[in-house]
Amino acid sequence: MTINPHYLAPCGLYCGVCGVHYATRDNNQKFLDLLLNMYKSKVPGIDHLTTEDLLCDGCLAERKSIFCRVCIIRDCVKDKGIEGCHECDDFPCEEIEAFPVDIGKKVILRAIPYRQGQGTEKWVHDEELRYHCPECDHKLFRGAKRCNRCKRPVDCD
Repeated sequence: MTINPHYLAPCGLYCGVCGVHYATRDNNQKFLDLLLNMYKSKVPGIDHLTTEDLLCDGCLAERKSIFCRVCIIRDCVKDKGIEGCHECDDFPCEEIEAFPVDIGKKVILRAIPYRQGQGTEKWVHDEELRYHCPECDHKLFRGAKRCNRCKRPVDCD
């Protein structure tokens, strides 16, 4: 399995299953608009953002979403000289507890211990497997509530 290092977000979110990444990769303006409106409804003070601010090729890529550019978790990891929270003795910490998106926090709290125990390759493999519809096997993104192909309700997080 080839692992894209740009997808290994220090916080424990795997960018390979991120809706913002999918929308960027596919140049899907409709999905970017939907995501932007969702973020604006959940994160105060970001009314000025546009879909251009969301474009992202992965947390560790050159082009990052506004959220990845200003991430205090990424800065903390860098200051400690480690790759990610999976290497931190302080996990979970205040930065994780204050994560602004509930689904993200839930996934981080699940993913970091898994990555610690199983290693990066198995964690990536299993994150890729996790985000598929159990009905039609369509690829899903983190936070999806239903499959956009067969419309089945899902909870992969």
